Amino acid sequence: MTAEPTPSALEWPRLPHLDDASSPIITAVRTFVTAPDGINLIVTRIETNQPGLYGLGCATFTQRAQAVRLAVDEYLAPQLIGRGAADLPDIHASLHVSAYWRNGPIMNNALSGVDIALWDLLGKSAGLPVWQLLGGRARIAVPAYAHAGGGTVEQAVADAIRLRAEGFRHIRLQSGVAGSAGYGAAGGGAGAKLDNRHQLLPAPFEAQRYIRTVVDLLAAARDALGDDVELIHDVHSRLTPSEAVQLAKAAEPFRLFFLEDPLAIEDLGWLPRLRSQTSVPIGIGELFTHRAEYVPLLRDGLIDFVRCHVSAIGGLTPARTVAAAAELFGVQTAWHGPGDVSPVGHAANIALGIASPNTGVQERHTFGDRAKEVFPGTPEARDGYLWPWTAPGFGVDFVEAEALRYPALAPLTTEGWTQLRRPDGTALKP
Repeated sequence: MTAEPTPSALEWPRLPHLDDASSPIITAVRTFVTAPDGINLIVTRIETNQPGLYGLGCATFTQRAQAVRLAVDEYLAPQLIGRGAADLPDIHASLHVSAYWRNGPIMNNALSGVDIALWDLLGKSAGLPVWQLLGGRARIAVPAYAHAGGGTVEQAVADAIRLRAEGFRHIRLQSGVAGSAGYGAAGGGAGAKLDNRHQLLPAPFEAQRYIRTVVDLLAAARDALGDDVELIHDVHSRLTPSEAVQLAKAAEPFRLFFLEDPLAIEDLGWLPRLRSQTSVPIGIGELFTHRAEYVPLLRDGLIDFVRCHVSAIGGLTPARTVAAAAELFGVQTAWHGPGDVSPVGHAANIALGIASPNTGVQERHTFGDRAKEVFPGTPEARDGYLWPWTAPGFGVDFVEAEALRYPALAPLTTEGWTQLRRPDGTALKP
């Protein structure tokens, strides 16, 4: 009697999941770059052999959008066609190591587009929202923080008062800095200047002006809002380590919910010293590109909030392990959620927020009407919270015809804000 042939390790991923003929098989992978709100968003769509069954993923790395699109279409898609969509853990692991030189935001965002799309697809196949696939609800809704800003301290505080009236109890405060570049608030800078080639240069960043302004901003906000509002401020890695210590210590009287990215990723060796000199809670990680970067920060008790950009570390699959590891160390989550995360990515953040016991807060971004036309079901905050949905998957759809109305922006179109300099012209981390 002749023995049945055994599939080799290279052949088995092409077989249906668990030899179940009813399992969806991947038939196509398509990547789109669209900019309905003036920011490049990257969406991956995975189609299957089951009519109408597809998944959507977020692969957004807006500053290198076309590189991510190419990575999905040319390098990942050929490895996916014919595979069982339910083999998500193996797909993630095998794609991750398919490039010997792995990690980095381009490949990880490409991997995230696939990973998040497969979670969406599996939720639709099961008829369940993704937060239920992750284990169900740990809370009724996710607390959201909104962005208050203005060219002056007074304008930023007025904006915070408006957001409080809308129901937000967590508010991030950013203000323009007179005579200096700022972050997260329009106006208030020294204005652009012409260099010797008659090109516009942004106003320089002056650290001590910035620190004084932030202290004034936090003091005014606490006086205006009282003690029942949680305040957040984003340094955006623009200070030297010693300047970050100065700001953190000066902010202590105003009881911040957390201080975001006080140190650049290149300066994290200073984190133990910063931690030892201030009681201000710290949130770090939006520039991390691997979940292992959190290990020393969690192990040594150096942070209070994990703050990573979920697509930059490879998607929902690695992000949920970060959330679980953080829970073991008493650290909360505050997933990165700006305008350069697509509505699909925001839904993935919310799914984690609903299902994780250690959720702290979620960044809220308000998308414009054009983005909502491209992405029906775009998450929106209500009464200061982001709420779970009942639709299968992530509850967000993608209208290709609408997306094509807003083609990708040319490379470097919106990257002027990264060209930060000191008054003497030295380039700074943005």
